[in-house]
Amino acid sequence: MTVTRADVARAADRIGGYVLRTPVIEVEPGRWLKLECLQHAGSFKVRGAFNRLLGATPPAAGVLAASGGNHGLAVAFAARRLGVRAEIFVPEVCAPVKIAGLRALGAEVVIGGAIYQEALEASGKRAAETGAVEIHAYDQLDVAAGQGTVAPELLEQVGQVDTVVVAVGGGGLVAGIVAGLDGRAQVVAVEPERIPTLHRALAAGGPVRVEVSGVGADALGASMLGRIAYETVAGRVTSVLVSDDAIVEARHALWHDHRIAVEHAGAAALAALRAGAYTPAPGERVAVIVCGSNTDPATLAVTRR
Repeated sequence: MTVTRADVARAADRIGGYVLRTPVIEVEPGRWLKLECLQHAGSFKVRGAFNRLLGATPPAAGVLAASGGNHGLAVAFAARRLGVRAEIFVPEVCAPVKIAGLRALGAEVVIGGAIYQEALEASGKRAAETGAVEIHAYDQLDVAAGQGTVAPELLEQVGQVDTVVVAVGGGGLVAGIVAGLDGRAQVVAVEPERIPTLHRALAAGGPVRVEVSGVGADALGASMLGRIAYETVAGRVTSVLVSDDAIVEARHALWHDHRIAVEHAGAAALAALRAGAYTPAPGERVAVIVCGSNTDPATLAVTRR
């Protein structure tokens, strides 16, 4: 199953009245930041959550999701907006600021295991017991199509770009963007060296399980790429890896240079440019997706590395 440009277009029509048209800033000539960190609930994931919820009819048990934090926040936000009960399973590595945010949105929070995969399994068992609508963080067509609405919105805002740089966890965002662009720009997919789900999948010819660790684990901590993502993006992206140090440096650069506060995952795509994992050609027009802001701002008040 793959995501298509038509899927993304339908998602854009469905969710238009529920999500923000996030700003784009040009930080230097031909280099833009698409600030999905300013989206409702702090990340792009609310796009997929609304697309899935608006296409379903939840029972009294409401909706369930497993999440490292951002997807859960998105589902909780969408559920509250639509008057639906939400239960969110999170792993032990979920940042406290995200758990607090989930509870503030009225969701019931369940610690579902040590890592995301265990939380996902616990969520699936509960869905089977209750009949609640399960909203997968990335491996559902409606979710990936909703995330992909970032792409046509970006093109409307800046015109043609040559390259879109995007962080990858489970792959919903990169799949949606590849589909939404539909060849109108190349996509550079960026992952932490310590969580190379897409990189390993492309090398193996299909999704394979990887170890999850490092600074991006709470938001990019899927241990296996989604099947929809693999089938959508294989042969259509440039895959690069960045170190934890590069991600930390890019995060601080966003704060110190632009006063943009993001979590580590939100800085991963920019890290690829700053650390040289991807080097644009002269004159190449590049847009970077800054994907999430659910972080403790106190952690930014440190000396830049």
